[in-house]
Formats: sequence, C-alpha cells, structure tokens
Amino acid sequence: MWDIVPYMGNDIDSVDARLAARLAELRAERGWSLDELAERSGVSRSTLSRAERAEISPTAALLNRLCAVYGRTMSRLLSEVEEEPAQVVRAADQVVWQDAASGFVRRSVSPPHPALRGELVEGRLTAGADIAYDRPPVPGLEQHIWVLDGTLQVTAQDVEHRLGAGDCLRMRVWGPTRFRCPGPEDVRYTLVVVLP
Repeated sequence: MWDIVPYMGNDIDSVDARLAARLAELRAERGWSLDELAERSGVSRSTLSRAERAEISPTAALLNRLCAVYGRTMSRLLSEVEEEPAQVVRAADQVVWQDAASGFVRRSVSPPHPALRGELVEGRLTAGADIAYDRPPVPGLEQHIWVLDGTLQVTAQDVEHRLGAGDCLRMRVWGPTRFRCPGPEDVRYTLVVVLP
C-alpha cells in the first residue's frame, strides 16, 4: 500500500493543486482510465483518484511510480506545474516539495526546461528517514549525489555507499535505489540529475 498524506481542511497548497491537475492531464493525454493507470503503476485506483482530485498529497515513492509510468523525472513533473520557468531562479522562488510521511524535502534549484537534460536539486532527509524507490523514473538516469551536511547511505545495484560531508557519488540508475539518513543529524545533499 502506498503512503499518502491527507490534506487537513480545505486549505490546499497551490503547488499540490497544480500537481494534482497535471497528474490528471497526463493520464487523459494517454487516454487511460484510472483502472489502466492503476495496472501500469501498481497504485490503487482509489489512491490515484484521490491524488488527481488533490484530496491527498502523494509521497515521494508514489510520485516516483507515476513518473516511471509517464517517463519523466520528478523534477520535470514538478517543473511542469510551475508558472513559467525562468533563467534565474531566486532562492525564495525555488519550488520546495515535501513528503512529510518520510521526512524528505526536495528543492528544485534549477527547474528543468523541456530542451535541457540536466537539473540540480537539493535534498534533505531527517535523521532516520528511509526512502526506497522500486525503479528509476527513466532507466539509465545519471545521478551525482554530493553530500553537504550529515551522512547519507545510498543503495544502488545491491551496493551500499555511505557518504559523509563532501563526498560525491556518481551512478547510473537502472533498478531499485534507497536513500537513508542514519543520523544522528539530518542530511542535506545536492543531486544532479542528467537524462540519458
């Protein structure tokens, strides 16, 4: 079962509302029913329906599943719900998305442009946070992970890499990956994502 974070009350964040609308558009563009998308993604029909109506905020793992079905990176999907990409994005204007259930905060430092292959993301995990992705959104995706503060354990192709402040891991992602913050402090890292 996929973790979901219900919205409290009627105060829906505008980024989450635009994300919900974009998820519904992507499914409609392909002519898929909710049942077809559920079969392709392995996510229940009811969860997909609630996500598309902005009744829930999807977790990072759920968004990763949907990005894999739609052939997009998470940054690209999130950039598609932004107003208009600019050449310079001030820190206060960078899109921040949070998966409260897992303790993951993601800042799109350089929102991608459809014609560009690279993007820069800041990730933060609280101590003890553990996120597992069952597949990359795009097979062969290149990632550079540079730890700024704290410790990060990254598992890819059944190999665990323990990274401390200043360490950088470069990898191509073909299968499941896991990002874990063993603590005792939170971890902050830079992620460079390059489409194959």
